[in-house]
Amino acid sequence: MEWIGHRRTTFQGELLNPQPGVSAYYNRKGPFFPGLEDQTGLMEDQNGQMVEVHQAPNLTSPSRSSPHSQGSESGERYSRKVFVGGLPPDIDEDEITASFRRFGPLVVDWPHKAESKSYFPPKGYAFLLFQDESSVQQLIDACIQDEDKLYLCVSSPTIKDKPVQIRPWRLSDADFVLDASMPLDPRKTVFVGGVPRPLKAIELAMIMDRLYGGVCYAGIDTDPELKYPKGAGRVAFSNQQSYIAAISARFVQLQHGDIDKRVEVKPYVLDDQMCDECQGQRCGGKFAPFFCANVTCLQYYCEHCWATIHSRPGREFHKPLVKEGADRPRALPFRWC
Repeated sequence: MEWIGHRRTTFQGELLNPQPGVSAYYNRKGPFFPGLEDQTGLMEDQNGQMVEVHQAPNLTSPSRSSPHSQGSESGERYSRKVFVGGLPPDIDEDEITASFRRFGPLVVDWPHKAESKSYFPPKGYAFLLFQDESSVQQLIDACIQDEDKLYLCVSSPTIKDKPVQIRPWRLSDADFVLDASMPLDPRKTVFVGGVPRPLKAIELAMIMDRLYGGVCYAGIDTDPELKYPKGAGRVAFSNQQSYIAAISARFVQLQHGDIDKRVEVKPYVLDDQMCDECQGQRCGGKFAPFFCANVTCLQYYCEHCWATIHSRPGREFHKPLVKEGADRPRALPFRWC
């Protein structure tokens, strides 16, 4: 990898916009208003779970303000996909579109929308897919801020001016370098599955560093088109000891603020590595399809070498990991005879 061993001049703990050297590697295929008391709806908590709320936040106090008044014109860039939660239960797709059309052309979507053929978001939340990124900034400027959350009032046929949660994704929150003096080594990198979508790279880095130490980089996986979190991340360590401690744990409890979720940790599997045993000599120079995550191995193997090495006593129950879609490593459910 051209960036492995490359050192950037940056302060420790610097937040980064996605850089070509980092994103190219990790995405490789070749990155209240009064009068609303006792209203029930769904909003998303910090774990990414939908929770029922019975009273909207009171945003009329002096501590509440518009994001525009706090310097929103700072050049920040955002994903064109925006989460909106706590929608009125009787609001349909056309009414959601009409509520946000003033910010620019958009499409309204929610999980399994096509399959369900429903006109109403079934869980009280949806995603706004804007045509232009500038629409997201206009939406943010129109919101009312309550601590670290944004709200906008939306009306339905039976509910007027209901505050809904607006959660944009800032692109610079997808990457964080904790220790810029260390090179990024893909063989000391772990895949973290089930990451809550509100979690930022800096928060993931701090959690993993507190647990295992030696974190030099953390990244949140985003889809290539909309650059919105996919619910997974990567953490690179500076030393083998921290890396082995993380993958040996297999699961980790992400605790930060309101977030408290158990997630899976696996080695980050590459698809362009030669067999560490034969260097391609026994497989016609093809890339090794298997990676053994057991701490006694931690190597890539071709099929021939996997069978040979794992026929030895004590290794016959090791399971190979293979790279699959969205960079997610998958364990093969078989053992060699």
